[in-house]
Amino acid sequence: MTVFKDNTALILIDIQNDFCPGGALEVGEGNEIVEVANKLQEKFRVKIATQDWHPPNHTSFASNHLDKLPFSTTEMFYGTQVLWPDHCIQGKKGAEFHPKLITKSTDLIIRKGFRTEIDSYSAFFDNDHKTSTGLGGYLKARGINSIYLCGLALDFCVYFSAIDGVNLDLEVNVIKDACRAIDLDGSLEMAINDMKNKGVNLITSNDL
Repeated sequence: MTVFKDNTALILIDIQNDFCPGGALEVGEGNEIVEVANKLQEKFRVKIATQDWHPPNHTSFASNHLDKLPFSTTEMFYGTQVLWPDHCIQGKKGAEFHPKLITKSTDLIIRKGFRTEIDSYSAFFDNDHKTSTGLGGYLKARGINSIYLCGLALDFCVYFSAIDGVNLDLEVNVIKDACRAIDLDGSLEMAINDMKNKGVNLITSNDL
């Protein structure tokens, strides 16, 4: 079995209970990627996971805005923000990784979205595209220049992570069959096209 070298990392994006069937922000068939993600981990020496980690009063929650419904939008200091159902609240079951996801061999867990006033889709930056999660520095310190992304959701957190990775001069690969999408108002098509245009490699697990 081919195992990638130490300059390559697998990044597991937000494979958490609230993004799986029955969760507060369910991504259709989100649980179906868990087995693929576990098999992928066997091919990588470096494995990193991200975890949405919101306080209950987070400004991205529709419930914290008067007369706003989930999946509507509002303007924040950093731009347009989708307002979500309350999800992945710190310390709650919904914020935990899917129970069948292997996490014991992960090198690093990045928690994001913990600042009340700003959301964080990307594994690298908050939604202001400036405030770092620390992941970029970690990869640089370890000499990692190639990343493979899988997880939830393809058209939000995986997509924003991929674009930020390209902007940081990383080789970025998105493993499509190890992702699922929300597809909010055409967001999936937009994300796929933008990733292709910006040099993200869209592959499947069979390509590895």
